[in-house]
Parts: sequence; structure tokens; C-alpha cells
Amino acid sequence: VQLQASGGGLVQAGGSLRLSCVASGGTFSGYALGWFRQAPGKEREFVAVISTGGSNAEYAKSVGGRFTISRDNARNTVYLQMNSLKPDDTARYYCARSRYYSTYSRSYMYWGQGTLVTVSS
Repeated sequence: VQLQASGGGLVQAGGSLRLSCVASGGTFSGYALGWFRQAPGKEREFVAVISTGGSNAEYAKSVGGRFTISRDNARNTVYLQMNSLKPDDTARYYCARSRYYSTYSRSYMYWGQGTLVTVSS
């Protein structure tokens, strides 16, 4: 199983980005998908998770109301729409796959390589 994230970049505070993560080499629709992030010098933290069918989602308090996770099972792709970005959102963002609908990184077996998001003030 491989997860390939893309869509990161440099954006000014208040701007938007949409991250994508394409999965290959395994079943996609039967797994929950999550986004995590890691800022320099900090631990990896949960951002968002979406259920297998896409009907349920959960967000970290720090991004709720600004970020939206979605998935397209036909395209084996999960998205993270990020609006009203803040400098504190600067981090490398990782997508991951889990058998469980979970906010804990230890529940995720497969991880992408990450895509860097930098928000300037």
C-alpha cells in the first residue's frame, strides 16, 4: 500500500490550500483515512479523520470550522480542504490509512510521505 500526498505549498495567512492523497496497491474504500501533521520540533498531531463511506468525520479543535476532510472512493483519494490558514498551521501534513475510525496515530498502519504546508504571516 502506498499513499501519495500532494498539494502543499506556501500561502499567506487567511489563504486556502487543498491537499490530496492518492492510495494505491490495496483496498481503499474499506478503511478510515486520516490526516496528521508535524511542525518542526513538535510531535505529530491528529488533524482529521473520515469514515469508510465518508459519512462521518472528526477534527482537531484547532482546525474545526476551517478544515474539511472528504474522500472519493472511486478515485482512491482523500482530500483536506484548508481555509483561513494561520501561521500555526505550518507543518508537514501526512495522510494515513487505518482499520479503525481513530484520532490516534498508533491506529494507522500505512502512511504517506507528507506534504509541506507553510503559512506566512
